[in-house]
Amino acid sequence: MLAKVLSSAVMGVEAYLIDVEVDIAQGLPNFNTVGLPDAAVKESRDRVRAAIKNCGFDFPARRITVNLAPADIKKEGACFDLPIACAILAAMGLIKPDRLQSHLLLGELALDGGVRGITGALPMAVAAARNHLTGMILPAENAPEAAVVEGIQVFGIETLPQVVEFLNGAQEVPPTRIDLQEVFAQHASYGVDLADVKGQAHAKRALEVAAAGGHNILLIGPPGSGKTMLAKRLATILPDLVLEEAIEVTKIHSISGLLPCRAALVATRPFRSPHHTISDAGLIGGGTIPRPGEVSLAHHGVLFLDELPEFKRSVLEVLRQPLEDGAVTIARAATSVTYPARFMLAAAMNPCPCGYFTDPQRPCTCAPQQIQRYRSRISGPLLDRIDLHLDVPPLRYRELTTDSQGESSEQVRTRVKGARGLQQERFRRTRTFCNAQMGVKQIRRYCAIGADGQALLEAAIERLGLSARAHDRILKVARTIADLEGHDTIRTDHLAEAIQYRTLDRRSGW
Repeated sequence: MLAKVLSSAVMGVEAYLIDVEVDIAQGLPNFNTVGLPDAAVKESRDRVRAAIKNCGFDFPARRITVNLAPADIKKEGACFDLPIACAILAAMGLIKPDRLQSHLLLGELALDGGVRGITGALPMAVAAARNHLTGMILPAENAPEAAVVEGIQVFGIETLPQVVEFLNGAQEVPPTRIDLQEVFAQHASYGVDLADVKGQAHAKRALEVAAAGGHNILLIGPPGSGKTMLAKRLATILPDLVLEEAIEVTKIHSISGLLPCRAALVATRPFRSPHHTISDAGLIGGGTIPRPGEVSLAHHGVLFLDELPEFKRSVLEVLRQPLEDGAVTIARAATSVTYPARFMLAAAMNPCPCGYFTDPQRPCTCAPQQIQRYRSRISGPLLDRIDLHLDVPPLRYRELTTDSQGESSEQVRTRVKGARGLQQERFRRTRTFCNAQMGVKQIRRYCAIGADGQALLEAAIERLGLSARAHDRILKVARTIADLEGHDTIRTDHLAEAIQYRTLDRRSGW
């Protein structure tokens, strides 16, 4: 007796179809799974046997062979429990084969026959629609996530007997439907607002410039000056996620198991803030079977590294590829996967080990050698990829107690959207998405400056000690400032503002 059921597995952020083949033959009772299964897949035999018996079905006392094809790709996770159980029941003649080849089956089985949630439902739904399947049967808690995909019916189920009756046509299960506009309206809220921050008008302006051009930013200031509070509000002034971006973000969170139960989409820009003790594999991704790291979880959002010099040097160095390419490739002996990682980097640090080197009220207790050693933990190549370096001074009492509120995130986001719109039009026929990603040819074309600007930039480089690598960064930031004001050309005041955002280049020893 032979039966075949369609299922799916995920590699990277994409899914592919898996044929679950079951053969029940004469012989001593045995249950064997082949096709490169991992430990969780091998253990499914015990879950499947108990679930079938506890649901009132007879489990065959014969030799059962389960094959997961293609057999040369590693299979992992518990999502094959339901398709294996249904294939066994189909081989016994308890399930009609009519719907088995047109529906994708996924789900983990409890011992009582209940169906538990899985990870990666969204990319699997995309794969099912791409292969023109009729429907998808999966746990009810994952149904809203999969229903985002158009062109396929999604059936959320609770128990194994419910699946059997549905496949036999004895019970109808209504397909899950999602109103995407309602999802965005309900979940597109951050919970924090830029208006919460007292004072720091200069820092808020820098955040606006960074958001408008997609520039990476480094905040430097003593403890308690508001660096973390400012960084947490950077995502709130970025343009709203569009559907395509939301699906990409949701895919990554889904395969990582971070999507809330019965959630359909991640409707806000991600904000990830890993601890400085994180490993390079945790930041960039990795494992025997590669998993997304923090840089991928921050895709289309913000990656915030607080206390930047406290991160291990090796951890910071692995940021180079995603910052440059917008993706990260993880190679292992068995496979190689690429995860998207197009994010904005926001970082914060103290000016010295004790933190009070720039504080006018508290004296610094650090020796010059300590300060130099502390600052040198951040490599030049990494600083070269950060466009804005900003001093964040401590707040005065009057600023803390004032009743006046600054602009809200919505007001700032409106201006950011306008600047991003100009950039989309400017780069519409290229793979560049914002000013921060401009190459040398694009800088020459779109960042031309007049004689006055040339003189100012020359003076900045020679008199203020700005590095040569800061030249292109200044032009990119000046282009963004001009976009915020709706100007086609870069004026001298735009350049002057961009130059002041190069704090680290103006200091010796950095």
